[in-house]
Amino acid sequence: MPSGANADQLTVPFWSPAEIEGALRSTIAHLTERRVLAYPTETVYGFGTAVDFDSVEALVRMKGRPPGKPFLLLIGSVQQVGRLDLHMPTYAADLAARFWPGPLTLVLRGGEGRVPPRLRGPEGGVAVRFTPHVGLQRLLHAYGEPITSTSANRPGVPPAMVASEIVSQWPDEIRRGLLHVLDGGRLEPSKPSTVVDCTGRRARVIRPGVLAASQLRDVVPDLLGDT
Repeated sequence: MPSGANADQLTVPFWSPAEIEGALRSTIAHLTERRVLAYPTETVYGFGTAVDFDSVEALVRMKGRPPGKPFLLLIGSVQQVGRLDLHMPTYAADLAARFWPGPLTLVLRGGEGRVPPRLRGPEGGVAVRFTPHVGLQRLLHAYGEPITSTSANRPGVPPAMVASEIVSQWPDEIRRGLLHVLDGGRLEPSKPSTVVDCTGRRARVIRPGVLAASQLRDVVPDLLGDT
């Protein structure tokens, strides 16, 4: 049973400001114990952990994540990027200043010795997003560190849009205390974030999403991709 949950429930309320504040201590303790967290985002429910090797491997084992499919990082401030020694070129900083927090994922180089290999894409970059979800922002601010992120679902099953879908798919992990579920209510369907590779000399869209290339080119005119 996750700490902070009532005996008759398998999730922790995470909707109102009071519920969010009430969930912080047990949630941060769970992350510190290198266990897996389920949480609402601005798109779907996600799974995440602290950014260290043991925590990330716990998530890999639980989800059965195949090699070569990295997780991204969610941050609560731009300063958290610097603390991981990730490199943000000028054009990436310009995009972040305009669209963060928001549905923009930036793939950054750097972080050697700070970021586990499972968080790197095939070309070595690390995907980072400053989430606009208010509750998650509050958690990341209180925790003071980024957390990993991947969709909360079994392979071949659509990502969860309500916490009850996670409970139905992962009951044993929840009861054993490996998985701590924050219930932020039913999420509204939405497009995924736009992903921009910022590891090269020019920014390049590698996954279209909420933000159109035309919006990004208002900030970075020589953006490549997603014409």
